Amino acid sequence: MTILSILGAHEFGHYLTCRYYGVSASLPYFIPAPFITGTLGAFIRIRGPIQTKPILFDIGVAGPLAGFVVAVPTLVVGLSLSRLTPLPPDFSGLSLGEPLLFQFISWLIFGSVPEGLSVNLHPMGFAAWFGLLATALNLFPIGQLDGGHLTYAVFGKRSTFITLCMLCITALLTFWSRSWVVWAILLAVMLVVFGPRHPPTLDEDLPLDRSRQIVGLMALVILVLCFTPIPIEPFELIKNP
Repeated sequence: MTILSILGAHEFGHYLTCRYYGVSASLPYFIPAPFITGTLGAFIRIRGPIQTKPILFDIGVAGPLAGFVVAVPTLVVGLSLSRLTPLPPDFSGLSLGEPLLFQFISWLIFGSVPEGLSVNLHPMGFAAWFGLLATALNLFPIGQLDGGHLTYAVFGKRSTFITLCMLCITALLTFWSRSWVVWAILLAVMLVVFGPRHPPTLDEDLPLDRSRQIVGLMALVILVLCFTPIPIEPFELIKNP
């Protein structure tokens, strides 16, 4: 339920903003999954055309902001309910990558975790971690992802070049560190699904005002806070890189 709350807040942020501007959109669809999260994510279908870049920007940014507002207190509560537990010498399993925001709140609650101990995440903490990962993925500048909406609203047709540069840089980073392979695969899938180009708005000439430019910088900060180069990695690779 916690994951659905975070993803639901994200999608209803988009939906309610569409309603505010009179843009036809569906209610959120949740994609079921058979594994631990129960879902692969959620989406809404925007049926009507979007008039201007400021409207596109508002619709695109509303989801990440709403999801982030729900994810942060969820993360605080989830980490507060988590416990430090000793790691057995022969421990094997998966380790979750820690975004900057996760690391900071964990440090506020636990301080520096001593060697040999690990944070045993409460399910609410895991849901918040998944919410941060979903927020980061959505903010990448690809097609009709939220980040694609924002990039097109700010840069117009140049957004396609930004998308391709970002994908090339991510691919090159896989040669530097294996940790980028997961992101390269995820972004490649997103590119296939959404394509590199964003459809134009009906009025291409109305620019973003100063307040929206500031909110755009806030969205970039949220991406940095929610991003981790290694979402999931076998614990053995951490001990023996």
